[in-house]
Amino acid sequence: MTAATLEAEAPAATRLAVSKGSPLARARRRLYLPFVLPALAVYLLVFIVPSLFTVVLSFAKWSGAGPIEWVGLANYRRLWYDDVFHSSLANTLLILIGVGFLTFLFSFGLTMVLREMAGRKFVRAVIFFPNAVSALAISILWGFLFQADGLVNALLRLAGVDAVPKWLADDNLFYVICMGLVWVNTGFYTTILMAAVDRIPVYLYEAADLEGASSWQKFRNVTLPLMWDAVAVSATLWAISAIKIFEFIYVFAGAAGSVPTIKSWTLSLYAYAEAFQPTGEARYGASAAATMVTLVLIVVLTLLTRRVTRRETLEY
Repeated sequence: MTAATLEAEAPAATRLAVSKGSPLARARRRLYLPFVLPALAVYLLVFIVPSLFTVVLSFAKWSGAGPIEWVGLANYRRLWYDDVFHSSLANTLLILIGVGFLTFLFSFGLTMVLREMAGRKFVRAVIFFPNAVSALAISILWGFLFQADGLVNALLRLAGVDAVPKWLADDNLFYVICMGLVWVNTGFYTTILMAAVDRIPVYLYEAADLEGASSWQKFRNVTLPLMWDAVAVSATLWAISAIKIFEFIYVFAGAAGSVPTIKSWTLSLYAYAEAFQPTGEARYGASAAATMVTLVLIVVLTLLTRRVTRRETLEY
């Protein structure tokens, strides 16, 4: 760096320092606080304080009234030996892996089919429709479809099936829920993936056609690498939402305000059932401990997903 360059840069640095320390700059910085502090106060009261209270409560015993009794790791030891918690965790992982696999399989398939299809924007809107409706309404609709005299059994009887399955029996209920989750989420992730595919230049596919590439080769070497950022985001969103799924299962499997059968519980339902016992004393400490396990699982899976899906961004 020459002396002339230093002389040229020095006035600029001086002007920047003066501008930051000027009365106008100080007035602008003071103006930020009245706008930021209310939002920060709401965030602290609504999110941070309850979260910290949940952490503390996970090491205590409390029924919602009376003194809070400190029990240390007793709530976590109880989870370790609780078979209901184990089955809830297994169901949560089944949703995460099994439902996630089918959801992304169908989403990728629909994305490839709709890529060159006429009227794909209309079809995209149709398959996204379940996400525009409340999850409560969708779960109620799903229950109507699979009840004993519902549409699914009516179609099976028309097809000549006399012994129609008992879809809502305890042994089948969770798998029907998984089917509903696949149906609801496929449209959402298809929309994300299709938006990424729409950004890929057409000339790349034309060049692949000239090279004689098959459909699978075009998908593997053109489509997937250039849409990978959307795949990574979708995987992260799914990991978070799959762990904390609650309302769809609660409304679909529950009856008249009661919690669903234990065989269909997930971690979120387990935490809810511990806090709001249908009979007996509420166990807010155990519920908080289950919530903390859920939070840790979400953080670990999010970091793991981001690590696995991390790739160098491709420009085109």
